[in-house]
Amino acid sequence: MWTKRLKACIASGAVLGAFCIVGAYVRSGFQSEAYLLFALWYNRVMMGLLISLAGGSPGLPKIIGRGSLFGLIVSFAFYSATGFHDLVSFLAGIVYGIIIEYIAFKYGD
Repeated sequence: MWTKRLKACIASGAVLGAFCIVGAYVRSGFQSEAYLLFALWYNRVMMGLLISLAGGSPGLPKIIGRGSLFGLIVSFAFYSATGFHDLVSFLAGIVYGIIIEYIAFKYGD
């Protein structure tokens, strides 16, 4: 059940989520609530899970599109929960989707 792809995607989502926490905390002037920071991290982990469930990598050009699409879909949940105020995290989520998909392409299959 725990395939290499699943492990690579969830681990990379968790690491990228930690980067998001730091960025969001700094951008907020160190005023962010802990539950929002956790939700942002959890969003990135769920992005990794969704990307891992998408199956094998279709090839390098297509993973850019698929990663950005999944990043957009998953990040939109957090973006809408913030009242559409955290655009940076939303856009970063699109880029992180591509990064997670690339890591799965490189190390997960």
